[in-house]
Amino acid sequence: MEKITKDMLVGEVLAMDESVAPLFLEMGMHCLGCPGAQMESLEMACKVHEANVDDLVEKLNAHFEGK
Repeated sequence: MEKITKDMLVGEVLAMDESVAPLFLEMGMHCLGCPGAQMESLEMACKVHEANVDDLVEKLNAHFEGK
């Protein structure tokens, strides 16, 4: 499986495995179904929600590596 990067779209990551949704929610990203989630990169979404993109990417990659 490819590594998650901060340039990937939120919707793209969710489409890979919807079970990652709680990781976004933990970071304060509660609008996963909004149109922005389909167009925003992880980095842009984290900036809007004042979350650390590196922390999110690390958690996402750990999740996918554990599968």
